[in-house]
Amino acid sequence: MSLPRKAAIVVVLFLLGLIAIRHHKGSKPHEISRSRILLGTVVEITALGANAGHLDAAVTAAFAEMARIDRLMGPKGPGSDAVRVSRARRSATVSPETAKVVAVGLRIARVSGGAFDMGLGRLKTLWGIESDHPRVPSPAALRQTLIGTGPGDLQVHGDRILKKSPATILDMGGIAKGYAIDRAVAILRRAGIRHASVNAGGDIRLIGDHEGRPWRIGIQHPRDSKRLLATLSLKDTAVVTSGDYERFFLKNGVRYHHLFDPRTGRPARLSQSATVVAPTATLADALSTAAFVLGPRKGIALLERFPGVEGMIVDAKGKPYATPGLKKRITWP
Repeated sequence: MSLPRKAAIVVVLFLLGLIAIRHHKGSKPHEISRSRILLGTVVEITALGANAGHLDAAVTAAFAEMARIDRLMGPKGPGSDAVRVSRARRSATVSPETAKVVAVGLRIARVSGGAFDMGLGRLKTLWGIESDHPRVPSPAALRQTLIGTGPGDLQVHGDRILKKSPATILDMGGIAKGYAIDRAVAILRRAGIRHASVNAGGDIRLIGDHEGRPWRIGIQHPRDSKRLLATLSLKDTAVVTSGDYERFFLKNGVRYHHLFDPRTGRPARLSQSATVVAPTATLADALSTAAFVLGPRKGIALLERFPGVEGMIVDAKGKPYATPGLKKRITWP
């Protein structure tokens, strides 16, 4: 699934190696950390517990669940609901899961005034930012591509997704990865895992704490990949960052990135990054995109409308703004 890598989050956990099982002095805990390529990025699952074999089986099951969501909601493959909707002229029947996730996305679209939009698949293709030959489209091409997008471009009725225009391409890249993470967490919890992290290219959800201490999550500086902008102390929550520095190209000194303003079809210009802490990765995933597009003033106001959600938005000049609740969890360099 070529879902946007929100990767802008570095887990500061001192967890080294792609596959490792460690046994601390004494009888417990064991710690297992494994990685796989899924969802178009590197997914790492770390789990702690008393039985290494049980941890390994739970992590394997969690990876299998994420792979299932990848097949169900990704942009390719015969079993993809997103492909089925995109190929349909007006509507398509999808799985209850896909309908539920799209409904969440449409709620964020509505509350954000359209800053989050899952109907921009054609726009993504037009720019080709993730391809070997990205380009700046002409104003005429942008206007043509935006026809049929905007409020009401997608609707959910039961297990059917309706499109305003036959040309609309459903792109679940801004929300499906978060949902896959939440499903992995559900599998781990069902297995009795009480301390774990699931990190999909920077989209993270945490179960419990890390051996009695908060998990330490580093937020990358949006203009210096070797520096951290800040560090968060978190437990039992999700955290996602959207930034203009992961997928972009430069032309004539202008940065063109993959986070589009649905109103203009061009890269949003009010932010360098937006970090969201929320109860679920699904919610954090979609809200981080919307908050980035809206910028600090409207973006922070959006986040404050959701119970249990906090965030930080770095404006176009590099100045960070945070919700009151998140300020208490931030450590600055």
